[in-house]
Amino acid sequence: MCAVKRIGLATSSGLPDLHVDDQPLLAALPGAEPVIWDDPDVDWGAYDLVVVRSCWDYTLRRDEFLAWARTVPRLVNPVEVLAWNTDKTYLRDLEAGGVPIVPTSFTGPEDQVFWPSVPSEPRRWVVVKPTVSAGARDTWLTQDVMSRVEQLRQAGRTAMVQPYLAAIETEGETSVVFLGGVYSHGARKAPLLAREGGDGVAPDPDDDDAIMTPRTPTAAQIEVATLAMDAIPGECLYGRVDLVPGDDGAPLVLELEITEPSLFLRQAPGSAERLAAALLARAG
Repeated sequence: MCAVKRIGLATSSGLPDLHVDDQPLLAALPGAEPVIWDDPDVDWGAYDLVVVRSCWDYTLRRDEFLAWARTVPRLVNPVEVLAWNTDKTYLRDLEAGGVPIVPTSFTGPEDQVFWPSVPSEPRRWVVVKPTVSAGARDTWLTQDVMSRVEQLRQAGRTAMVQPYLAAIETEGETSVVFLGGVYSHGARKAPLLAREGGDGVAPDPDDDDAIMTPRTPTAAQIEVATLAMDAIPGECLYGRVDLVPGDDGAPLVLELEITEPSLFLRQAPGSAERLAAALLARAG
């Protein structure tokens, strides 16, 4: 009989029992336990595997988070990939590799002020956010592009600007989830942003069932998501690709989440067991 593997599910102090999306793993994975990533008393070497899960506070101290990740002997996903993925300038690499992305402009504190090239028509609604962020923090759906860009630049942060694609209000985002390196399932995410000074387009942020619903991606969406996963500079056990329809309806990558993404295990029966099997195979 094989010994039970000890697997640490790294989380944050604000979510000591994991986010609700990750909790199905505890039932599917004997020997797994939540562990707070910045607890100085934890012996990370005692685990057969450590999985980055509900570490949602990393955006507030990314350097500290990556320094911790470099000390963990058996980490999933690997720290080199986490360093790449925790700054959304990785979108440049995806685009250079032929992955269709939502058009994106970047400007950092050291750059000269410029008018982003993304808005293709006057007063188009755009999304402005920092390249290191999560959960729509410091993210705006706005027409006042430059003041929001400057707000981020003055705070020493790199800003990114993307057009707001109207189809998201009817189609939402399609999240394509990969477990064990292969396509597992999909989900639909409703719009999370409300227009500044205008009518809201977002559901109640506390109504998780209104935000996330099951969805089967199309073949075209799975193809684009697979291109994005294949472009990652390293091997990943899990990942999520968020897609939105472009103006022509073709799927575009909005984000590639391979650090601590929600994997929507509750929306896809059997997915927690598939992830558990992949983790056990990696652990032993």
